[in-house]
Amino acid sequence: MGKELEQIHCQQESGDQLREECGVFGIYDLDGQDVASTIYYGLFALQHRGQESCGIAVGDTRGKQRSVSSHKGMGLVNEVFAPENLQALHGDIGVGHVRYSTAGASTRENAQPLVLNYIKGTLGVAHNGNLINAAELRRELEYGGAIFQTTIDSEVIAYHIARERVHTKTAEDAVANAMSKIKGSYSLIIMSPRKLIGTRDPYGFKPLCIGKRDNAYILASESCALDTVGAEYVRDVEPGEIVTITKDGKIHSDRRMCIEPQEQGRCIFEYIYFARPDSEIDGVGVYSSRIRAGRFLAIDSPVEADLVVGVPESGNAAALGYSMESGIPYGTAFVKNSYVGRTFIKPGQSSRESSVQVKLNVLKEAVDGKRVIMIDDSIVRGTTSDRIVRMLRKAGAVEVHMRVSSPPFLWPCYFGTDVPAREQLIAYNRSVEEICQIIGADSLAYLNLDRLSELAPGLSVCQGCFTGRYPMEPPSEDIRGDYEK
Repeated sequence: MGKELEQIHCQQESGDQLREECGVFGIYDLDGQDVASTIYYGLFALQHRGQESCGIAVGDTRGKQRSVSSHKGMGLVNEVFAPENLQALHGDIGVGHVRYSTAGASTRENAQPLVLNYIKGTLGVAHNGNLINAAELRRELEYGGAIFQTTIDSEVIAYHIARERVHTKTAEDAVANAMSKIKGSYSLIIMSPRKLIGTRDPYGFKPLCIGKRDNAYILASESCALDTVGAEYVRDVEPGEIVTITKDGKIHSDRRMCIEPQEQGRCIFEYIYFARPDSEIDGVGVYSSRIRAGRFLAIDSPVEADLVVGVPESGNAAALGYSMESGIPYGTAFVKNSYVGRTFIKPGQSSRESSVQVKLNVLKEAVDGKRVIMIDDSIVRGTTSDRIVRMLRKAGAVEVHMRVSSPPFLWPCYFGTDVPAREQLIAYNRSVEEICQIIGADSLAYLNLDRLSELAPGLSVCQGCFTGRYPMEPPSEDIRGDYEK
């Protein structure tokens, strides 16, 4: 009990950790049962994908076409939804959303799902991703008389689907027509008056899977959300595929927007960092991917040490993989405060406490007198790594060797991961040796670039933030701050 816990920095005010855009969840209960509580628990399972805002919208497929009720707000799922909020949401079909914005205002107006009333009824739309032609499409709609209520590109998608629906026989056709115009990354769940529709962009940047529980069908960003609500995993939505669930209880598939598998580009950071380790995406287990990353680091960048530790949470499995391959014992050096959410009181500049010192502690008795290998998923600006290394030393580590389960970031991401502009990346115009000096480690090594494809065997992955070669042509200028997600 007398051992000291050394408080260390986990997250800089400037933001040195990667963020995902959003998580989406949808359900259609063919028996007519209310679905709001299931969406609520599904969003709980996806909370790691966005902590700024959340929302739920539900409809009644047997009632009036415009009978959609919704509730959304700023904060975590359990902060936004009280029991009375859920009890007021009645309907057998619905969509939910958790959101993180990479730039711009984070406001209730930008929270999702978006609900649109139009000539054909009502649309509820939940979007994960980032469009690279949002500004252009928005201007086109504005000149056509559209009035926008938000600053998010998700509203651009919703407007295009609604506009196309006026001229098509089915909602699926409207979605396909809209997909032919929008460019970028997206997983979409669309609630129409009588159907639940899900789709992914043709490159498959963002994940989406299908589940079934009794007589209800579910769409979710990750399979862990299916497990949480007691649903059976059916399959993933294919890149470019449009799936429709109707009252006949079948999954209808439209593959007109699909492209060749070798042209696809799934975001590799779903496997390295974003997704929960208990999820499976496109047939590849996230946990096994992280174990492989750690093994590769041990094979390609070995070092003598006494202990291998991971930076929670995504570094833990990679650290275990390194330990398994190297034979160096795996241990716990970090104690994470599980009760720190998105909002907490931040002390003033003069206070001895800091908002960057409350999320993670280093356990002195675990590292004192040891040579430590520390595994993290990435280094963005380097400010977090610098402090963690320093505090490990203060806690008694005689050596700190850092291993990173991804290659160095050299280019920004335009497709939904907030990798910043090149000049803000520590690896830009610096060697690994120079970065090692900056963060104060005894040695530093990254995952080799040619190992990326082995993290998700058989799948084409996007390597744009490491190589500058993207699956699709990126925008000519960085406009990510103009229309946030």
